[in-house]
Amino acid sequence: MKAIVKRIAKMLIFTMVFIGSAVPLTYADTLRVAQGGDARILDPHGSNDNISSRVIKQINETLVVQDENMELQPGLAESWEKIDDLTFEFKLKQGVKFHNGEELKASDVKFTLLRAIESPNVGHIVGVINKDGIEILDDYTIRISTIEPFAPLLAHLAHTGSSILNEKAVTEAGDDYGLNPVGTGPFRFKSWVSGDEITLTKFEEYYGEKAKVEEVKFKNIVEATNRRINLETGEIDIAYDILASDIKSVEENKELTLYRDANLSTSYIGFNVQNKPFDDVRVRQAINYAVDVDLIIEAVMEGVGQQSNGPLGPNVWGSNQELQPYEYNVEKAKELMKEAGLENGFKTSIWTNDNKIRMDIAEIVQSQLKAVNIDVEIKVVEWGQYLDGTGNGEHDMFILGWTTVIEDPDYGLYALFHSSQFGDVGNRTFYSNAKVDELLDKGRVETDPETRKAYYLEVQKIIRDDSPWIFLNIGQNLTGTRSKVKGFSQHPTGHHQLSEVYLE
Repeated sequence: MKAIVKRIAKMLIFTMVFIGSAVPLTYADTLRVAQGGDARILDPHGSNDNISSRVIKQINETLVVQDENMELQPGLAESWEKIDDLTFEFKLKQGVKFHNGEELKASDVKFTLLRAIESPNVGHIVGVINKDGIEILDDYTIRISTIEPFAPLLAHLAHTGSSILNEKAVTEAGDDYGLNPVGTGPFRFKSWVSGDEITLTKFEEYYGEKAKVEEVKFKNIVEATNRRINLETGEIDIAYDILASDIKSVEENKELTLYRDANLSTSYIGFNVQNKPFDDVRVRQAINYAVDVDLIIEAVMEGVGQQSNGPLGPNVWGSNQELQPYEYNVEKAKELMKEAGLENGFKTSIWTNDNKIRMDIAEIVQSQLKAVNIDVEIKVVEWGQYLDGTGNGEHDMFILGWTTVIEDPDYGLYALFHSSQFGDVGNRTFYSNAKVDELLDKGRVETDPETRKAYYLEVQKIIRDDSPWIFLNIGQNLTGTRSKVKGFSQHPTGHHQLSEVYLE
């Protein structure tokens, strides 16, 4: 009898092993990702903020991509060739479908670029393209010419603002396109509960390797500590922008993993230089001397990043690392205020969105500027209104960041400091300097790398001395995940591709 029981037990074990080996592994269907705000719009030409771009990157694709080493790789274009100093020819991948079933054609590329050029949000990215210089050779071949030589063109075409759109989808949707986008990416748009979450689903007809989860939900959790708590409790799987103060909690939790990598971002406090007294460079310099950036990095950011010595971080090509950062020197600040006739100070305000780090920075700045008799009111503004208001110049001072997402100094300087880029495009300080404009224009057309680099080194010195910003810190990507999250990797731009991610 015992022998029979043993044989039956062995047969059962064998059967279970056999069945188990025949059944493919299954993963959780939904990946839940939390970030510190809701997207502004999902039209790649409608905004250029980081929160929106993280979602847009899952839906849309570009002709060229930059990998995690920022090297150029084929995207929707399988190859390209430089025809002359003004022209590139691109061969499109065939059989690529948009989410509405339309096949990608060269006509969609032309339509997209012409539309992007007219956009006040991303026009600076592709504005150098000649409207009359886009030539369709056949359905899968297109030539793109620029008005003048433009060294970083390929890198600019890798930007999310250069995502290729479907002409039919955009035309049919009209003004509502940004609420129902159509792309070629591994995920397609499903729904958007404003202020709460955006849901994307796997695109089954994707031409490349298909996404490993059925859907992704981008959750809007403004408070960073709440994102961390939701991560700990398993309510979410990935939490972007972990607070420095939460790093230890994430690292010590065996169920969580912390990803921490240098990125291409710079944080700053901008002045509206069109408003008095910020139109006086002595006042702007005085405030730079009066703010202890090292204290901010230590107290608020808990040592994450390093003090910035100018507008570009060290990971960006052409960054001027010979510049000296402003030291904390209250006496020097008082001298400059006296020279400006403002030794008795003035009243002003500083804008921040409802981001804890930025609110804490604002409080430190408010406290420290009392030493030079500047009375600062802190205004906490909702994200969408914040972008609109600073774009319209309604502020005096504001806290923001910029990511040089293509790792080229043109992108990190032109939009932020060229006088043609006032407002929502990027130059929210409304800064204008004829020499800076001249050098930035030269840098765009120069093809010799060393000459081009020299232009940018000089530009950064002028900007540092003109001080349209308080130069804060160079940033890091800090992301927390549940340990069951596999296949995740951070991109230096902060726009992380999620199609390779799955949940055990």
